[in-house]
Amino acid sequence: MEEAAELPPAPAAARAVFGDRFPEAVRYAELLADAGVKRGLIGPREVPRLWERHLLNCAVLSEAVSDGVSVCDVGSGAGLPGIPLALVRPDLQITLLEPLLRRTTFLQEVVELLGLDHVTVVRGRAEEMLGKVEPVHVVTARAVAPLDRLASWGVPLLRPYGEMLALKGDTAEAELQGARAALSKLGAVRTSVLQVGEGVVDPLSTVVRVEVGESPGGVRFAAKRAKAARTGRTRRRR
Repeated sequence: MEEAAELPPAPAAARAVFGDRFPEAVRYAELLADAGVKRGLIGPREVPRLWERHLLNCAVLSEAVSDGVSVCDVGSGAGLPGIPLALVRPDLQITLLEPLLRRTTFLQEVVELLGLDHVTVVRGRAEEMLGKVEPVHVVTARAVAPLDRLASWGVPLLRPYGEMLALKGDTAEAELQGARAALSKLGAVRTSVLQVGEGVVDPLSTVVRVEVGESPGGVRFAAKRAKAARTGRTRRRR
């Protein structure tokens, strides 16, 4: 395996963004640069740009998230964007959803080491979680899948009138255009492309926002949602 480069010092912007949790952000960066590379969670060539391209790029997503809401980070991987978001936003209740055991093991270690009491790690595939996790206000994702496929996994996990925030790169506008029909079928009522991180990251972080109406997942998931609700009530009665 290619040896990882040395982690560079944190940029000045990191102190401003992470505030009181800056020491924990440094510890997380060190874990990614060491265990994260050794366990194959990030590539060794990413280490020199961990701060700008990964931690800060994800932390500025907080600009688009309302106060005090519940969040599910779909396909969390090494914890991006969920962990940086948790560090800057202790007011959020965050679930890190990830199907691979080696990744959930790493995530659980990070959550415990950094004292992130408002973060829960769940192992599973998003498309199998309907009725197994509480619906959330916000679904986040980064580098998981093309937008139409990502939405089919993430949107059904939303509460009515919730939103999905997907960190995307230069392809954001094109992906959104190509996914409009699929998003409409999933109950999306409004879509937009935002740029966040002014004065922190260059280039700015690009976010696709998908807002849903009263039926997240659309007609296709209405029956599944009703069945999951009935199953949940049956379990509570026992």
